Amino acid sequence: MQQRIANIVLVVKDYDEAIEFYTKKLHFDLIEDTKMSPTKRFVRVAPKGTANCCLLLAKAKNEEQLSRVGNQAGSRVFLFLHTDDFERDYQDLIKHQIKIIRPRTKEPYGMVAVFEDLYGNLWDLVEPKEKGQV
Repeated sequence: MQQRIANIVLVVKDYDEAIEFYTKKLHFDLIEDTKMSPTKRFVRVAPKGTANCCLLLAKAKNEEQLSRVGNQAGSRVFLFLHTDDFERDYQDLIKHQIKIIRPRTKEPYGMVAVFEDLYGNLWDLVEPKEKGQV
């Protein structure tokens, strides 16, 4: 038996502004953008070179969903972005004026910093201590 998580839903206010943020500021690949109806699209983005688990950008369709945009994990870190070059990616966050919530620190598991996406969701940027963990 084999299973995997294919997509993680991220509720967004607007498809295009979310695509812009993830592809231009975090340098993710746009894996798919399929129009499903006049108001719904199937939009998937993923970090460069990894399309086995994508963020599925889902536009909020009502007030309840809209209230979750930017706080899908109750003010906890929601997603973990592993990197093979922490300094490169950390400086890139600064260059793109992405809000750093907790500056870089060295932890037993590697280098880490917490940043905020365009809606306020918290992410860990992590360079694992053990190479090959990206």
